[in-house]
Amino acid sequence: PAPQPDNVTMGFWYVSPRRGPHRTTRQISAGTWEEVRSNYTAPVALAMDRLMKTTPEDIAGRLLLLHGPPGTGKTSALRTLARSWREWCQVDCVLDPERLFSDVGYLMDIAIGEEDGTGKGRWRLLLLEDCDELIRGEARHTAGQALSRLLNLTDGLLGQGRNVLVGVTTNEDLERLHPAVVRPGRCLARIEVGPLTRPEAVSWLGDQAPELQNELGRDGSTLAELYALRRGTAPTSVPGARDGADAGLYL
Repeated sequence: PAPQPDNVTMGFWYVSPRRGPHRTTRQISAGTWEEVRSNYTAPVALAMDRLMKTTPEDIAGRLLLLHGPPGTGKTSALRTLARSWREWCQVDCVLDPERLFSDVGYLMDIAIGEEDGTGKGRWRLLLLEDCDELIRGEARHTAGQALSRLLNLTDGLLGQGRNVLVGVTTNEDLERLHPAVVRPGRCLARIEVGPLTRPEAVSWLGDQAPELQNELGRDGSTLAELYALRRGTAPTSVPGARDGADAGLYL
């Protein structure tokens, strides 16, 4: 078969001060799953194997939840997912998710959506990144109606008749997530994206492993830490930097 292009079209929603809710598109570079699979620890890679092969016929729950520490590759996985699903799913990233669930007009515009010109009947995946405040256990107190509106978009009245999936990333531990978010049947996938084990990290470094393995964590390393080691700019070399500050595009 002919090689597929490396880029995938992704939509970006935001509220413009002049135009209100607005969607623009960009070409995003994304590797194939085969190319990036080694960036993930074995249990995560197995779960991602199933997710990358998902088709519309496989969809049960409408919520895709990726959680885990910063720098473990959650955003990279979503870019690759957009590439894997591009034949049947339009992927849109919401740049201001906190605004989305506090503005009913914005939510309705996104729920109705915009066709991307490739034909009707396609699914849409809305990506909401770093939504710790929205879906943690005390969300009903701190985020008001935001949580219920998210759930209504996935499997409530608002989501009826709409082929809409919602993908959420969070750094929260699963135990801290609101039980309404993680209840059985609601999630299409719920994947904890953790660091690579030390043997996996050594394998990932390849020829550089002998000179760098003394700098690896005893219990393993995140993807961001491995890229920093490879570049010779470990995050710990930046005074006062918070954990994961050097993660860049690998969050």
